[in-house]
Amino acid sequence: MVRGLLALLIAPVLLFEEFGWRPLARWLGVLARLPAIARLEARVRALPRWGALALFILPSLLLLPVKLAALALIGAGHKLAGVAVIAAAKVAGTALLGRVFLLTEPRLREFGWMAGALDTWQAFKQRAIQMVKQSAPWRAARTVGLALRRRWQHWRRRHAG
Repeated sequence: MVRGLLALLIAPVLLFEEFGWRPLARWLGVLARLPAIARLEARVRALPRWGALALFILPSLLLLPVKLAALALIGAGHKLAGVAVIAAAKVAGTALLGRVFLLTEPRLREFGWMAGALDTWQAFKQRAIQMVKQSAPWRAARTVGLALRRRWQHWRRRHAG
């Protein structure tokens, strides 16, 4: 029971990492096909470790004023606009931070404390994923998802002509 509850609490964090920032970061990487972006990314990869750390922190700091402005919008009665700005900032910030992390991770790992933290997180994440995948809600959701996928594929085959 406790294990199932823990899996339920951990699942959103793991889902966000696996299906949130990583895919967004890869999607943002599509821009690296542009020569100017490719040159910029090469410079980011070549940063020394302290430069990489500063750049890794920068997106969070840059989004703080945007989030404060969104809160001001909400406070001024523009709730929908404020929430939309927060959501857009979250998606953009997640993509940017994820991309910067992918580019700077080798340099960030030069800090012993960062390498240790990342290794600890990866090990925890793998154990948690196994626990989540063994939980009854995950297995039920997977069964439903697979059934829906089969129905979708069947429907597409029938209507693809």
